[in-house]
Amino acid sequence: MTPSGEYRHGRHVVSAMHVHLVFVTKYRRNVFNDEMLRRCEEIMIEVCDSFEAELREFNGEDDYVHLLVHYPPKVAISKLVNSLKGVSSLYLRKEFTGRVNHAIMHGHFWSPSYLAASCGGAPPTIINAYIEQQRRPT
Repeated sequence: MTPSGEYRHGRHVVSAMHVHLVFVTKYRRNVFNDEMLRRCEEIMIEVCDSFEAELREFNGEDDYVHLLVHYPPKVAISKLVNSLKGVSSLYLRKEFTGRVNHAIMHGHFWSPSYLAASCGGAPPTIINAYIEQQRRPT
């Protein structure tokens, strides 16, 4: 599947799928600093690459991160999220042990919950109106 601007072209599909993800640290502990966020972004880019997805935007604060991911239709969001959180947790806890241990997170880095919101394209009301206006054959 090859990216071409906003569209990804595969053998039998053209797609433009984006998801906005938000991950929160366990117990909303303030653990991130700029260095950790930079490393987290690097890890997230590598994980996205392994799914043939593209991390389009990344940012965060003390206790959460936002990601905008452009992904192919064959990717299950739950599997992508599981990998993003699992791999980043492993590396961040290993590389920033003192900072993570200080936050007393009881062996976990991320909260088990997350936000996944589809984004891009027209709003659902516009899509609904477009579909309703189609001329159905009689």
